Amino acid sequence: MLETNPPIPLEDRCLEGYPVDTPLTFGPIAVSEAEIIEFARRYDPQTMHTDPAAAAAGPFKGLMASGWHTVGLLMRLFVENVLSPTAGLPSPGVKELKWTRPVRPGDRLWLRTTITEARPSRSNPDRGIVTTHLEGLNQNGEVVAEFTAANLVRRRGA
Repeated sequence: MLETNPPIPLEDRCLEGYPVDTPLTFGPIAVSEAEIIEFARRYDPQTMHTDPAAAAAGPFKGLMASGWHTVGLLMRLFVENVLSPTAGLPSPGVKELKWTRPVRPGDRLWLRTTITEARPSRSNPDRGIVTTHLEGLNQNGEVVAEFTAANLVRRRGA
């Protein structure tokens, strides 16, 4: 997979700079066993995430990252490559979050984004809503997680 760059740099991107229906791919980000265990011990202490021996004997046949850890890694790629640090506003949320394949130690994750809508807000003319379909892919191109995010973004000149 090749890294792609959006047509407008992050610092110059406002609502009008989010191209609809243009898939972009970013990454990779590496997943280590130590990070999987550290995250899970703090936030999702299930043995499939914290204990390599118990995980190997379990139904998934090995240690796997918490889905929340996976989403956190993908969110990092999203923030670093898609969301404008100057025009970004809070997000009203995500929907249809799915974990479709285990993420294992040594995996390298990529983020593929497709803006499905970028429209002005009906109630606040200084901003708009960008809706993005996000897919996390492993080094084999297999989807490991996917979800749809909505983000509030300032409009140009606002």
